[in-house]
Amino acid sequence: MTGRRASTAFRMKTVRMDVGVAGAHGQVARRLTRRLASRGDRVRGIIRSAHQADDLRQDGGEPIVVDLEQAAVANVAEAIDGCDAVVFAAGAGPGSGARRKETVDYGAAVKLIEATRIVGVSRYVMVSSMGADHPPGDDDVFSVYLRAKARADQALVDSGLGWTILRPGRLTDDQGTGTVMLDEHVDRGDIPRDDVAAVLAAVLDTPRTAGRILEVVSGSTPIDDAVVRLVT
Repeated sequence: MTGRRASTAFRMKTVRMDVGVAGAHGQVARRLTRRLASRGDRVRGIIRSAHQADDLRQDGGEPIVVDLEQAAVANVAEAIDGCDAVVFAAGAGPGSGARRKETVDYGAAVKLIEATRIVGVSRYVMVSSMGADHPPGDDDVFSVYLRAKARADQALVDSGLGWTILRPGRLTDDQGTGTVMLDEHVDRGDIPRDDVAAVLAAVLDTPRTAGRILEVVSGSTPIDDAVVRLVT
């Protein structure tokens, strides 16, 4: 590990925030990386394959190859040592079976929680899903996914970290509008991935969102205003 004193001095000279993004090759995560990097943040993109590294570099991130399913907690901790915050945006993805929902959507999220506690990163933002508050009990793979997200969310709530959990509605590839409906509970709806990334960036900028579970879909309120409204 590099040591927190040295890494802090580096950040003060070169970047405004040092953020570790788990699952950095995902569609929301890549949008978040581009957004953060463009404003001068350092983004450590945790990816599971070296073949994804060039994409991360093009996004402005620093690729770090750590397979969250297989790696020891110590290796994950080394990757995020000195970060100001981490974002868990990893997921087993569509087409994966129930087992990987457990090992990625739950297991990898918990492993990142353990790693943040080891190195003293206090801020953890979780990308969850609408429906994780009351997941179905059947054996459908999507139900298993929601239960895995629910367990991961609860582990984060119980962690003692400065956590924020964001539960988006159905994700789309539409161009972002910059406006949302954001609250503890909102009606179900769609939201562009661009806007989810923008909300994540705003949440990272707003420490007073810690301790909140937030749902978000497309709406009419500018993102920064929506976040400020929640904490004032």
